Amino acid sequence: MKIRQNPRHWAARKALTMPGISAVANYGLVRLHTKIFLEKAAKSRQDERKDHLDAFFDATMDTYLAALQADYSEAQAREITHIQANFDFFTHGWTEMMEIPGDELEEHYRRYDDFFSAHDITIDDALGEFRPATGVPSAPATPEKRDAATYENAIAGFSDDVYVELADGEMTVGSGQRPDEIDPTAAPGVEDNTE
Repeated sequence: MKIRQNPRHWAARKALTMPGISAVANYGLVRLHTKIFLEKAAKSRQDERKDHLDAFFDATMDTYLAALQADYSEAQAREITHIQANFDFFTHGWTEMMEIPGDELEEHYRRYDDFFSAHDITIDDALGEFRPATGVPSAPATPEKRDAATYENAIAGFSDDVYVELADGEMTVGSGQRPDEIDPTAAPGVEDNTE
């Protein structure tokens, strides 16, 4: 999968593991991801998907931290959560929100099979053991879109590894280099809540 990596991603990683600001960082990242993906959906569908996406992305923050604890790189841990989101979007038929085409889902799953299997994550159950005890709010599916999917926001051809576009536009395979200095207050949501 092709993902971006810049100082804010490293700041978010640090902020999510720091007492005192982890909850703020989590909230900011959930809000950001919900906004980004809702903007890919038709306006008529955005309100009905918002609560589902908020809860879903909140659960993927736990996935991200578990992947880091399992020694995946920052880029790989983030990619794992984006793959989970694509599983969920595909299951719901929200193909316009997908970052990868449906025919590449299995290849992405196999790359992280050990992690996904260990946490009961499947294409049909994107959260696995990270599903909140209270569940995730339901949202109307559009399964008919899978039959004639155009995947208009998907980028194909990056299923064999994590491809990282760095802040300067350079593309690398694998995680970018961790900066020497990381300011956790630069994480989404945190900068809005610090003096």
